[in-house]
Amino acid sequence: MRPIAFDSAASIARRIARGEFSARDALDYFLDRQRRLHPSLNAIVATDLAKARRQAGAIDRAIARGERPGPLAGVPMTVKESFDVAGLPTTWGLEAHRGNIAVRDSLVVERLRGAGAVIWGKSNVPVMLADWQTFNPVYGTTNSPWGAGLTPGGSSGGAASALSAGISALEYGSDIGGSIRGPSQMCGIYGHKTSYAIVPGRGHALPGFWSPPEISVVGPLARSAGDLAIALKATAGPAGNEARAYRLSLPAPAFDGFKGLRIAVLPSHPATRVSHVVADEIVKLGRFLARQGAKVKMPVELPFDVAAHDRLYVLLRRAATSMRAFDDAGFRAAVAERDTLSADDRSYAADQLRGNTLAHREWMLLENERQRMRLVWDDFFRSHDLLLCPGAATVAYPQNASGRRWERMIDIDGEPMADVQQIFWMGFASLGCLPATMAPIAITDDGLPTGVQIIGPQYADLSTIRFASLIERHYHAFVPPRSLA
Repeated sequence: MRPIAFDSAASIARRIARGEFSARDALDYFLDRQRRLHPSLNAIVATDLAKARRQAGAIDRAIARGERPGPLAGVPMTVKESFDVAGLPTTWGLEAHRGNIAVRDSLVVERLRGAGAVIWGKSNVPVMLADWQTFNPVYGTTNSPWGAGLTPGGSSGGAASALSAGISALEYGSDIGGSIRGPSQMCGIYGHKTSYAIVPGRGHALPGFWSPPEISVVGPLARSAGDLAIALKATAGPAGNEARAYRLSLPAPAFDGFKGLRIAVLPSHPATRVSHVVADEIVKLGRFLARQGAKVKMPVELPFDVAAHDRLYVLLRRAATSMRAFDDAGFRAAVAERDTLSADDRSYAADQLRGNTLAHREWMLLENERQRMRLVWDDFFRSHDLLLCPGAATVAYPQNASGRRWERMIDIDGEPMADVQQIFWMGFASLGCLPATMAPIAITDDGLPTGVQIIGPQYADLSTIRFASLIERHYHAFVPPRSLA
């Protein structure tokens, strides 16, 4: 059996179906890599190997009988720690939830198993999924395979690290503020932030939380764009009461090449800062697309005040997570602190506090503006097929666990910038309920991956993934970390 560490999930499934090796062989291969690489990466933090081996054996027996157990049959994969997997803890990085053992699979896990995937473990997350780095008091710190001391991103940082290192063949994460997209850029993999609510998040919550948060979505991460489509098709669609009446029918892509596509490109913007190594590679991609016959507008002018859009996103994102941010006493303390803020304090810390403590009428007014912005985006995509922009402000940067998140600084071309300002690039798709696919597009001179965020109109998920596939085929594909290749 030749090495399969960096093969696509689709290739692994095909080879298992053809009998080149068994599902059990594939599982053992990735488990061996986990044993060897875990001490340096700490990407996968909870496992159920006995159940995984039983499932792999059942798939091998089904294939031997001539059955076709699903598009992911035998593929060894992991999921973000925040998804319930029966028999494993779901902590979200919180000490208080060490003993929270899931009694049933989340819907995503259930559907992935139904597609034949062999789910053997869970990948690490930051506390409450609320960081662009990945560390917590339960499982410790996850490192990037791209260099000692570098972050893999967050909050799906364990997922991205595991995929990039060839520990897992496929992953599933979540995203409200770039938690799929940031790690995908920093680890040089593919990730897909889904159109809002097309994949139900049942079982992606801590005990006692039943209402799905606004803006937040779940979606796949992979080493190949094609794997994103397979995982999305396996997991998308209504469930429960909604499934009694609703059906999901995502439109098929209307293109199979670059020629004629109307591509808006925004490599940078005066309202924020982006490292030149990120922006320059997006410019190079835009020029390549123009040579291939795409109708490229670069830089595109967006039809709204982007600074106001960014602030709206910060307020509503924090409102969406406010229910799980405090207990009753903590909320009262936060309201009291908010009331001391100066009206002209527009810092991230101040707006985070405001968003966490919005009165219902305040939230409704902001939500009304968000719905107006969704119509603006809809109009924008009548004259543009896709928007290309950064998925993060920079490439992988050094781990930094000191202080509060908005106090931590990252280096942007020799100048410090608050880590949280990167979220600017996440607001377009998140606030607009739009699909966004991250694709790697280059390895920088410093040997680190960088990528592009591909945003499309709502429900054009298969189109943004198709475009990522074209980039993969004709421009740049996943490259393993040099130390592991």
